Amino acid sequence: MNLFQATLRKQNDARPPVWFMRQAGRYHSHYQELKKNHSFMELCKVPELACETTMGPIRDFDFDAAILFSDLLFPLEAMGMGLTYDPGPKMGWHLQTRADLDRLGGGASLASKLQFQADSMRLIKATLPASKGLLGFVGGPLTLFCYAVEGCHSGELSSSRAGLTDGRFEGFNERLLDLLAENMALQARGGADTIAIMDTCAGEFEPELYGRTAVPALAALLKRFQKLCPETPVTYYSKGTRPEHWRFLEPLPIACLGIDWHQDLAKTLTRYSDRWAIQGNVDPEWLFLESGELEKRLRDVFSRVLALPASARRGWICGLGHGVLQKTPERNVRLFLKLQREIFGASA
Repeated sequence: MNLFQATLRKQNDARPPVWFMRQAGRYHSHYQELKKNHSFMELCKVPELACETTMGPIRDFDFDAAILFSDLLFPLEAMGMGLTYDPGPKMGWHLQTRADLDRLGGGASLASKLQFQADSMRLIKATLPASKGLLGFVGGPLTLFCYAVEGCHSGELSSSRAGLTDGRFEGFNERLLDLLAENMALQARGGADTIAIMDTCAGEFEPELYGRTAVPALAALLKRFQKLCPETPVTYYSKGTRPEHWRFLEPLPIACLGIDWHQDLAKTLTRYSDRWAIQGNVDPEWLFLESGELEKRLRDVFSRVLALPASARRGWICGLGHGVLQKTPERNVRLFLKLQREIFGASA
């Protein structure tokens, strides 16, 4: 069992593993070189290119886990919504009324359109050193719904809010959930140690509404996935949420909770380490700081975690509270990893 796998199970007594959301991305010179000759869609859909993109930050920075280079919107493309990148994602049409539900495809059979992810995962797994973890990922039902309705996942989201109670969310999930569970399963069968559900718009909704709408859909997805891959742990990341949201998650079969930078890491580990492994949660903006200030802040965060009982750290996966931002200096990514390994010691 490698460092990442042990931590998912809250059994790690060595150095906490480190990986970053979007660790393969626009800040990284390796990615920039690939983009000179290939489109974003090619990097995602050609397995050899997806593997090379995924492996770039592993080779360059020595992260402890790799995450499939892909995009969470591909299930919507499989459902018939169209998808282009110019350079950001654009859906071909939006789910504006209940009548639009009739335009959506659905069902597990549509996962055949996502076979490129399974092929990419197998190639990455064969390339990745055994000492490294591997994550697959999908978007959460709520976040995918917001993209289907609005074309984005933040802001006022007024149509999405209305859609939670006018039948659109229910009808959307009737078509989505079997497909999304199979999407998770094909990544798990390809070798993922965990499947991360990225619910980046969850914090845009107040806790009670989130609990009434998003959580039942999430529970239904997890039930389906457990039947397909009962041994694969699930990570759930929800940007902008807080303990008032998380209380609705406690009954669900989630192994690891990803938290954003607004939460106090040491307090979260103290309160929740018995329930979940915890992933996060340094502010991505910190990586733009002058190196001395960055080191000062990281030492403060890491020393507070190091002061906790060992039992509170056994399930901590070190990383950022959201994705690496474009134009982040690579030197600060290296400094982050250097300090983390210095403070917590070399891996066993």
